[in-house]
Amino acid sequence: MGELLHILAAAIISWILFVTVDIFFRLPEAGGVSGASAIARDIEAGGGALAGGTMMGNIVCSPDASAGTLLAACGVYVAGIPGGLVAAALVFIGNRICHDPGYAGTTGAVLATFVVYGFTLVGFAATDFIAGMVIAILTIQGLSHAHASRLLARLWRVRE
Repeated sequence: MGELLHILAAAIISWILFVTVDIFFRLPEAGGVSGASAIARDIEAGGGALAGGTMMGNIVCSPDASAGTLLAACGVYVAGIPGGLVAAALVFIGNRICHDPGYAGTTGAVLATFVVYGFTLVGFAATDFIAGMVIAILTIQGLSHAHASRLLARLWRVRE
């Protein structure tokens, strides 16, 4: 039961981390990479919100804070802080390959490295964050594009 609670807590922490970073880097505002705007328009046509769809499109098309958070958790699992920072470097390279003008993924990976490592000091395992991040990504990308995009659009409006 304790491990399930850790995974649930890790999912909530990961979700807050990656959504906050993506909103800070203004991903709901415009498609930063090829394909993001097309995904956003398709989500809007399906009853979702354009701003949330844009953020979801950016998530699909380039390493963003969700990918950075997941990869950092994997890096911390493999090699502690150095592993998380190697993951951040790989996310940075991925951003450059995608011609991504922002640094949400790299920032997310660096922040997640220290968040995940910090939680390992208080009894969590890095694997809790790997599972938690998969759950967090699923809530944004896998359950309902329309509902997730509307939630992201509301969070974006709070920022403005």
